[in-house]
Amino acid sequence: MEMYGLLAVGGGFYDLPVIKQVSWLLGQIMNGIYNVMSALGIENIGVSIIIFTVIVYMILMPLTIKQQKFSKMQAVMQPEIQKIQKKYANKKDQASQLKMQEEMTLVYDKYGVKMSSGCLPSLMQMVFLFGLYPVVQYVTEYVTKVRDVYVPVIQQIQATSGYEKIMETVSKTVVPNINSFDITTEKGLANVLYKFQNSTWNELVEKIPSIEGTVKETVSKVSDMNYFLGIDIGSHPWELLKDALAAASVLGVILAVIIPVLAGVTQFISVKLTQMGASGAALQDSDNPMASSMKTMTYTMPLISVFFGFSLPAGLGLYWVASAVVRSIQQVAVNKYLKKKSVEDIIEENRKKAQQKREKKGTSAEEINRMATKSTRNVGTAKADRQSSDPAKEEKLRQAQERAKNAKPGSLTAKANLVSCYNSGDRKGSKKDEG
Repeated sequence: MEMYGLLAVGGGFYDLPVIKQVSWLLGQIMNGIYNVMSALGIENIGVSIIIFTVIVYMILMPLTIKQQKFSKMQAVMQPEIQKIQKKYANKKDQASQLKMQEEMTLVYDKYGVKMSSGCLPSLMQMVFLFGLYPVVQYVTEYVTKVRDVYVPVIQQIQATSGYEKIMETVSKTVVPNINSFDITTEKGLANVLYKFQNSTWNELVEKIPSIEGTVKETVSKVSDMNYFLGIDIGSHPWELLKDALAAASVLGVILAVIIPVLAGVTQFISVKLTQMGASGAALQDSDNPMASSMKTMTYTMPLISVFFGFSLPAGLGLYWVASAVVRSIQQVAVNKYLKKKSVEDIIEENRKKAQQKREKKGTSAEEINRMATKSTRNVGTAKADRQSSDPAKEEKLRQAQERAKNAKPGSLTAKANLVSCYNSGDRKGSKKDEG
């Protein structure tokens, strides 16, 4: 549970610039979805999370296709890239490293892609997914109608003297990082209360008995919104499993484990489908240093999903299941799409795009060159005009040169002529002046 300190909306990694703005944008989408579903008479957080997940991954679909195309091209380019890397493996000087980069760039240009082509889509996807997590983790932060359910009990809590200390004591088991939230505000306290389990609510009522009736009403409304196919997505599956085992309830055990198990299974299917596509080509390359770790992740990632599925609220597990299912469907579609496209077709598309970019740049370069040529020509013309417009000055210069040639021997002008002739290599002229 210590990871809440890092993931809190009120601080930590998810409060960083860009990610925070992406979370706000996705939060508006989630709020809009819930409002639409509410208007249709369906006020259920689980249903909203599934629809939200589908929409977000549809937005990311173009980036997924672009990244998969690059992966397919990379599998073709990899032998050439590795050959260059081996060529310069023992050459660490700057000149050799620059030469290696130059040769690798030529390979990328040959296939019509850039070295950063695979990084940008992945980076944008990563930012989106990081921004998505807080929206699912803290629904009350972004969904107004869900937050409004907590308003009556929030008002009564905040009217109690010393409620900050009470909330800190009661919340320590479910929200260890409560100091990251501003519980003096409605939104901050709602985010904390959204994490409460039945036992936490009971403890709070013991501390503030006057809110018992409002708490029961709030818990009832929240349960209606949180229950999805018989599962309270606000609860932790591990706690649900312990309660089911204590009550010897087979149905309870099934409901407790179904989301974590589905999270692991769907994650495994998603990874395997990805390996069947363009990205999986790297796994077949024994020279690829990442191949071994990628194969290991095939099994470790589903196990991690199961672990977090038990230890975090079921709502997050539901999101992981929905996202893995959507990714699997997308991957099947992308695999079929790329299967119809040969490497040559992709190279041709890349070259056409690169050519269009070069033409745009070339037009600008031609324009600049034309302007520069025009300016130079104008300068030369202006200079010629100035020279031809002053014949009197030219005549005076000519007369001065004639006088200098006929200067008396021993005069200052004659000595200047002597130096000039010597420097120009005219020794005969210099002897004549000396004579």
